[in-house]
Amino acid sequence: MKRLTAFAAATLVAGSALLAAGTAAAQDAQQYIPLLTYRTGPYAPSGIPAADGMMDYYKLVNARGGINGVKLLTEECETGYDTARTVECYERMKTKNGGAALIQPWSTGATFAITEKADADKIPLLILGYGRGDSANGNVFKWVFPVGGNYQVGDDVIIQAMGQREGGLDKLKGKKIAVVYHDSPYGKETLPLLRKRAEMHGFTLSELPVTAPGVEQKSTWLQVRRDKPDFILLRGYGVMTPTALKEAQAIGYARDKIYGSWWAGSEADTRDVGEGAKGYNAVVLQSSANRDAKVVKDILSDLYAKGQGTADKESIVGEVLYVRGLLAALFSVEAIRTAQEKFGKGKVMNGEQVRWGLENLDITQAHIDALGFGGILQPIKTTCTDHMGSYAARISTWDGKQWKVSSDWMAADKALVDAIDNASSEKYAKEHNIKPQCN
Repeated sequence: MKRLTAFAAATLVAGSALLAAGTAAAQDAQQYIPLLTYRTGPYAPSGIPAADGMMDYYKLVNARGGINGVKLLTEECETGYDTARTVECYERMKTKNGGAALIQPWSTGATFAITEKADADKIPLLILGYGRGDSANGNVFKWVFPVGGNYQVGDDVIIQAMGQREGGLDKLKGKKIAVVYHDSPYGKETLPLLRKRAEMHGFTLSELPVTAPGVEQKSTWLQVRRDKPDFILLRGYGVMTPTALKEAQAIGYARDKIYGSWWAGSEADTRDVGEGAKGYNAVVLQSSANRDAKVVKDILSDLYAKGQGTADKESIVGEVLYVRGLLAALFSVEAIRTAQEKFGKGKVMNGEQVRWGLENLDITQAHIDALGFGGILQPIKTTCTDHMGSYAARISTWDGKQWKVSSDWMAADKALVDAIDNASSEKYAKEHNIKPQCN
């Protein structure tokens, strides 16, 4: 009897050990998300807060138990916002730790360079308001997702905001609008849309390129002083934007008549200019500066209060680019969560499964509120053909000390945006012999 009892006890112990090992294995499952960040180089003031926002959101998700129990394994690779270095990071990290769930290139040049590689590697690219705007067309770009909006949406809303200032888009007839743009794929991408808007409404469009990185703009602003445009659309990035604002101040051009693009409207662009930039506007696709959002308060209490935050200074938590980083991380997490609903909760997802998740996002207002992103994000629903899921944007204005949302949500002209995107994507499809991918 004693032997039987001992055997039973031994069996029970062994069984418990196996159960514990199985539970531990499930808990140890990690979803690998490499981060291609730029904390050095000329664009570091923009790259650092965005990277901090991403890291903090992933930390918050892990602190809450992960995605249905699956913890996130993140790793940064420094790109310096250089296309060649970004491609090197992509190649080095794509197969590590079981393979990347998705990649965020964080530069337009890198997105162009990696697009075909990601297609072959079956790794989805998540691009937040940058990269290939025409990848909104999922019929052509199966693996690229500009979730939340693209450059065309942003600039179309800017033209609408200018029209509102004049009393309607029809009142833009005879006006002069100058686009001062970073002479790069990023700066040039919306020129077809702006030219179409000029044709539709009868305003004159002046195109003024600025050589990167944009520290020398004297001749550009002398031309602005000579031509006296009614509005300026500033497609700047990095040092180009504060330089432009200082030049506008020097020639006496009203900053409230300048509207910056999605990447020209952060504290990094205006903090050093201060009161000199007061009145300057910029478009907000989804994220905006918001220290009152629940997710930001949760991060401060759950991470920073415990010494676990990523940023050097708590003050940047809630700023424009930091919140943009939060949003980039949120979309990746929700893509994985959506994929788990189809392919198995509590499991690590591969690139193909996460691609399906990105193509089937349905982020409702109730879910937004539950995640703490109320006031930052509007509902988003992607499909096979629509990889953006939103055509909405707002205008934010610098009051001399901080950015404040200054307009209601406005919808870009979907037909116009789609026409521009589809013309570009269909050209790409023809050049690469891509057949329509959605039934």
